[in-house]
Amino acid sequence: MSMKLAVPSHQPSCSRPLYTTATASSPRPFLRHSKASNIHGDGGVGTIKLITFGEGSQFKSVKHRVDEIDEANHVYKYSIIEGDVLGDDLESISYVVKFEASHDGGSVCKTISYYHTKHDAHGITEEKIKEGKEKAKAIFKAVEAHLHAHPHDY
Repeated sequence: MSMKLAVPSHQPSCSRPLYTTATASSPRPFLRHSKASNIHGDGGVGTIKLITFGEGSQFKSVKHRVDEIDEANHVYKYSIIEGDVLGDDLESISYVVKFEASHDGGSVCKTISYYHTKHDAHGITEEKIKEGKEKAKAIFKAVEAHLHAHPHDY
């Protein structure tokens, strides 16, 4: 699955504060009902963050591991390694987030998700993938709206 997000910035270097905030599975628009804390590490590669979702979320919590930060190429890789979001069929979900300069002077965020199943005979259907993609798009749209409303925060 891949998606694009237009980021209102005049430099691709906006990626560092954005990807450390927006890819933490709990971007600012959702933080008021969630709690995030590092349980291992300082935010760099290898850091494991516990995100506990608040009232109204269909999920309780998730553990997120930082796999790679490539500031020169504006790439951030992380994985969801634990939590009820994985259900019975998924071992983990890995994400690659890349920021690129856009033709209008801003940035474009491209995200690719990799679903790692526990076994070959799993219950993940095309319909479930489509539902997940729609939920992810909704989060990206909320982040995009927040960035447009607060362009100087990043």
